[in-house]
Amino acid sequence: MNGEKRIFGLIGYPVKHSLSPAMHNAGFRYLKARKEINYDAEYKLFEVKPEDLDNFLNSLEEKNIYGLNVTIPHKEKALSFVELGEDSSCLEQIKAINTIVKKDNVWTGYNTDIPGFSRHLKENIDPLNKKVAILGAGGAGKAVSYAIANSKAKEISIYDIDKNKVKNIIEMINKIFEGFDIKSADSIEQLNIPDKDILINATPVGMEDADVCLISEKMLHKNLFVYDLIYNPSETKLLKLAKKVGAKTANGLKMLLYQGMLSFEIWTGKKAPKEEMWQALSSQISIK
Repeated sequence: MNGEKRIFGLIGYPVKHSLSPAMHNAGFRYLKARKEINYDAEYKLFEVKPEDLDNFLNSLEEKNIYGLNVTIPHKEKALSFVELGEDSSCLEQIKAINTIVKKDNVWTGYNTDIPGFSRHLKENIDPLNKKVAILGAGGAGKAVSYAIANSKAKEISIYDIDKNKVKNIIEMINKIFEGFDIKSADSIEQLNIPDKDILINATPVGMEDADVCLISEKMLHKNLFVYDLIYNPSETKLLKLAKKVGAKTANGLKMLLYQGMLSFEIWTGKKAPKEEMWQALSSQISIK
């Protein structure tokens, strides 16, 4: 009904760094001004500790929450709370979601990270037949690995301090893409980055000023494309080093936009206003 207030948001720990509210609230204002929606909507940040996740998810209705994005460290655990959305059969193997919405009285999960990442990566470099090194085997690492394999890259080497997470991704990729060349690295050095075409950071390392760069300058080369999923700060220590050696770089801001647009459309059933949402994101980064 007219005048209804709907809450959307992001759950994670931490989430204070997120720029998603600016993007989504700009989109909601645009749709409301054009009378494409007849309710007020607001996107908020919900910092939820892992031990509090179940209680939070079970209280969504009383909080008047209609949809959520899910980020570190909840992308995998939140899967048990939802049914899988249409065209999301791969999520049974990936076991990581980033978007939930209530449809027909059922909470439904999606992963818009995969198409969002793929779209932005291909704007910069086509992974086809490329050798790729990936740092991080969490929920984001899973989405990235799936997207890279699905794009018919030549090979993936992946490193994470948690060897079980790497093992799970390799098993997942082998199950979905039979015969694909994906291997674990026991150390960052074993990623053999000098031999790679693409390096992707799918870890949260680099978000804080005190974080030490995981990659040394000598590992990088000018023909490497370095993609850091982190977007705030807009230039991490990794990207600064990559630029120093002449490598092409990108941060995750456009991925955030593209996955956010897809989440927005899942929640509202309306076309996301790309320019308005991108302008909102860009203005936030420019003042950092």
